Amino acid sequence: MMKTEFYIDGRWARPADGATIPVVNPATEEVVHHIPAGSAMDADAAVRAARRAFDEGPWPRLSGAERGAYLRKIAEGIRARLPELARLEVLDNGKPLPEAEWDLADAAGCFDFYAGLAEEMDGQGPEEIALADGRFTAKAVKEPVGVAVGIIPWNYPLLMAAWKVAPALAAGCTMVLKPAETTSLTALELAAIADEAGLPPGVLNVVTGLGTTVGQALIDHPGVDKLAFTGSGPVGSKVMAAAARDIKCVSLELGGKSPFVVFADCDLDKAVEWIMFGIFWNQGQVCSATSRVLVEAPLYDRLLERLIEEARKIRIGDGLADGTLLGPLVNEAQYRKVLAAIDHAREQGATVATGGKAEGFNHGYFVAPTVLTDVPLHSDAWREEIFGPVVCLRPFTDEAEAIRLANDSRYGLAAAVMSGDDAQAERVAAAFRAGIVWINCSQPTFTEAPWGGYKQSGIGRELGRWGLENYLETKQITRLVSDEPWGWYVK
Repeated sequence: MMKTEFYIDGRWARPADGATIPVVNPATEEVVHHIPAGSAMDADAAVRAARRAFDEGPWPRLSGAERGAYLRKIAEGIRARLPELARLEVLDNGKPLPEAEWDLADAAGCFDFYAGLAEEMDGQGPEEIALADGRFTAKAVKEPVGVAVGIIPWNYPLLMAAWKVAPALAAGCTMVLKPAETTSLTALELAAIADEAGLPPGVLNVVTGLGTTVGQALIDHPGVDKLAFTGSGPVGSKVMAAAARDIKCVSLELGGKSPFVVFADCDLDKAVEWIMFGIFWNQGQVCSATSRVLVEAPLYDRLLERLIEEARKIRIGDGLADGTLLGPLVNEAQYRKVLAAIDHAREQGATVATGGKAEGFNHGYFVAPTVLTDVPLHSDAWREEIFGPVVCLRPFTDEAEAIRLANDSRYGLAAAVMSGDDAQAERVAAAFRAGIVWINCSQPTFTEAPWGGYKQSGIGRELGRWGLENYLETKQITRLVSDEPWGWYVK
């Protein structure tokens, strides 16, 4: 049974005005459910609940091991319901079922990982600081930042929730989670799992609704200490501006236009497979997607031929159908945006080597794997994030040109390089101006490693111990240990 209420202060509640948002299956365009459309009042209630839970409740004062035990129960709850949750992800987002199952396994693993870090916090204690003045001692202690708001996107619904909820709770923060209005089903189920795990009231609150109402109310709320946002650059800019008014802590994981540099000495089959995974996985709706592929000139023609051939073999269809590798885009707006971007690329001089609107579908938001060539460097297709299964290819002549073209972007989330020369691969990896770099692969992501970008791709890091630090403040405590007079004031 899909949830019809949101979760505030350990209780399920409906919006006062009864407003709802339809949930549309992107493969069929059918309305399969309605979720509650919260208001600014609902956002305020959630923040107040989180504030009480932080200021008055037990959560920040529990040991790391005690918090970790709750997180492990949440991980167990996700695994126990994985088939059901994966189906909800497909109905909500459209991605193929095996991909949804992979995402949910990662989400459970994320809660386990941060449970382990919470447990480790118990043994760390304060950091003693050596001072030049022996009359004093000093130490640094880590404390939870307070009430955190997590605003997540629609491309990895439950996984993105886990990336924010798990480290925030491990650190001792309380949280209000605002899922994307397009894909809120599994975020509400996460609240149910947390409730079943016995999480104290107010520690996790989930409010669904429009970004312009619930989202705006949360980022403007004076009771919030920390904003963690994943999404587009323009919205991230608004979040940062709103945070500036109250000097809130902020972390932003934003868009990308990530390069993939392929040298002529690499294995052609492996290069084609990783290029496709780097842009067609999750229908290309991936912030780190390697959508700009730079191929060394001697390999370019052969690689392009093989890429077109293999892209045309990808099975497109309903994410719940066996064998589907590419599902529909998440909604009609994204579908029209991606098709418009392909048309605009053609108008600006690019060649559509294959792809565009998928044929043979009477309904659903299907776009075929699309390969663009002859893409001008000034064009929107080369410079702007499309967020769909669309890859741009260009040849390059030498390593210096590849690095220059790769870094010529206002984004810096991710980059990849393939080369048979390990020294060359390491040189190029070091030269990339990006927060995530892959060598001889593209897109593998691990909970243990930091995730985040340079330039306009964001601020701060998620995952690993860096993700935990996102939700911690550092306090200095200095003590006078000498009986000597200070000597500033003498009668």
